[in-house]
Amino acid sequence: MFVPDPALEHASARLAGLVLCEARLQLDARFPWIVLIPRLANALGLEHVSAADHARLMGEILLAGQAVRAVGEASGAPVARLNIGILGNITPQLHVHVVGRRPGDAAWPGPVWGHGQATAYVPEALAAAVAAANGVLAG
Repeated sequence: MFVPDPALEHASARLAGLVLCEARLQLDARFPWIVLIPRLANALGLEHVSAADHARLMGEILLAGQAVRAVGEASGAPVARLNIGILGNITPQLHVHVVGRRPGDAAWPGPVWGHGQATAYVPEALAAAVAAANGVLAG
């Protein structure tokens, strides 16, 4: 049975559901950032994903990239680059980070992981980011 890791749930807000993954907006207003969590019990890495689900996962990553770009536009910070990462060093459950980056962002040009403290969204900005992401994901 699929249960998202509590650390992933705590740091993010649920977005529109995808076929394979639960999509979540990372609650760090410094970066347009979506986390995809494949709904696969005990999946720790890509080796635990079937060939058919690999293809579906790649499609959902590309869709999440479009959603991240929409979040960037909604926040007035257009995305220049998409960073995609599957780490699992701290939270071992398989999850994929899709992060929008731009020159001059809080961590540019380095990685976002471990860079400073997350900045909370103000309620209006959170609502706009969720609406922008869901507009693409549910589209």
